[in-house]
Formats: sequence, structure tokens, C-alpha cells
Amino acid sequence: MQRDAAFLQAWAAPSADLAGDDAPREHKRHYRSVWISDLHLGTPGCQAKALLDFLKHVECETLFLVGDIVDGWQLRRSWYWPQAHNDVVQKILRKARKGTRVIFIPGNHDEFARKYVGHNFGGIDVAEEWVHETADGQKLWVMHGDYFDGVIQCAKWLAHVGDSLYEFTLKLNRYLNSLRARMGLPYWSLSKYLKLKVKRAVNFIGDFEAAVAREARRRGVQGVVCGHIHHAELREIDGITYANDGDWVESLTALGEQADGRLEIIDWAEQMRARHLAPVAVAEVAA
Repeated sequence: MQRDAAFLQAWAAPSADLAGDDAPREHKRHYRSVWISDLHLGTPGCQAKALLDFLKHVECETLFLVGDIVDGWQLRRSWYWPQAHNDVVQKILRKARKGTRVIFIPGNHDEFARKYVGHNFGGIDVAEEWVHETADGQKLWVMHGDYFDGVIQCAKWLAHVGDSLYEFTLKLNRYLNSLRARMGLPYWSLSKYLKLKVKRAVNFIGDFEAAVAREARRRGVQGVVCGHIHHAELREIDGITYANDGDWVESLTALGEQADGRLEIIDWAEQMRARHLAPVAVAEVAA
């Protein structure tokens, strides 16, 4: 409980000026709105450096933090908070100070923040859910998604067991990718591969998406944006736009709204690969 309060106080605390740490203006990408979720700050699995790179290169009018930003479950088991995770928080705070509207919708891993719905911390509004209107007039219901997870709602102890197994998979994934890096191979997500190969996991994702879309239709909106299942997706389900912004543990994805209201999945892992390979390609052409 004391750790929860200390963290929330940190949101309102003055932060270091990271202005000199921004990407050059010509390398910036601009969106009307951006949604990110499932950062899981406070865990070794969080890809904080890639996330910080994303925040440096992307500007938007409204930034939605769609739950599981901080992993309170993991922090209660074992405190883990390296400088890179603090830098992410400071960067988000700086965006809020510079005029970006930041809306934080807590998830199940940072459910402690649900006690503060309606409050503002360091320029960040805490909300249970949100209805966002796109530039082309479509209404999107924004929520984390854990309320549609039967395991979370009916057997929370099982969710904690699954969380521990997931952490083990991520540790194994980091080991495998360190070997792949030495061999010159690109990043590969073991847990994402397993989810797409195991039939029950695939069925769970499909059932989750259908249930969320049905509820969006019942609420009279044209679409829904969520996170929770760590599976980036943008598609139509019975006339409802279903968007999941993915995560920053496995896929390194976000959801962006263009100036005209069009939505797109932002694959930041691919963006970083392209930036890394671009100088190599130029050198090869010159040679």
C-alpha cells in the first residue's frame, strides 16, 4: 500500500527536463491520438528502452495509457524499478507539461489506481473508461479489457499463477534472444509464438474480441480500443471497429489516429529495425 502511494506521488513530483533527449524534429511522427497499454513497468520483461525511443519519436494531441502501465502485482512480490522505467514515467509527465492531454485508464495489474478515478496527477487524468471521438466523427469506447477476462473476474488466484508462468516464459525469451543477437538474428517472441500455436489461447483471443465488440455495439459506439491480451489487432467485427494496441513486453506496438481519423497499428519493433538497417542500405548502395 505504501509503495502504491509512493508511486502515485512520483507522478506529481517535478521531473528532470528531457528536452535534449528528444528525437530531431524531422524524425518525429505526428498523430492526433495515440493509445499504448500493457507497459508493465516494474518488471524485467518491460521493453522500457524501446518504449522511451517511441515516446521520443512520436508526438500526439492525446495520449491514452490503456492499463497495466505499472505492474503492481510484480512490485508487491519483488521490487524492481531501474532508471529506464523512471525515464519512461518522466517522459510521459513531460509530454503532459508540454500540452499533450494524457488519460490513464488503470488495468488489473495497476488496479490500485482505480481508487483515484476522477483525479489528476501531474497533469494526467485518471479515468475508469473513455469515449473518444475521432476526427471523422466515430465514437470509440476506450477501456483496458480485464472485465472481459473470465479468469480475472472469477478466479483471480489462477490469474496470479498464470502471471508467474508468463514471467518465466519471458525470462526464457530474454535468454533465447540474447543467443539470437549473438548469432545476428532479429528479435523473436517465444510467448507470442506459443499463444498463436496453442489452440485454447487462439480461441480465448477470438472469444475476447467478439465479447468486447458486442458490448461496444450495445453501448451505441462505432468502435472499441483496449489492451490486456497483449495481441495487437485492428479489424471489423460485425460492423464494429475492434482495436487492440498490443503491449510493450512482446510486440512493441501502439495504436495511432491520423489527422483524418484513420487508425493504424504502429509496429515500433519494425520501425527500429528499419532505422537500424537504413544506414547499412545506404552504405551498400554507395559501395
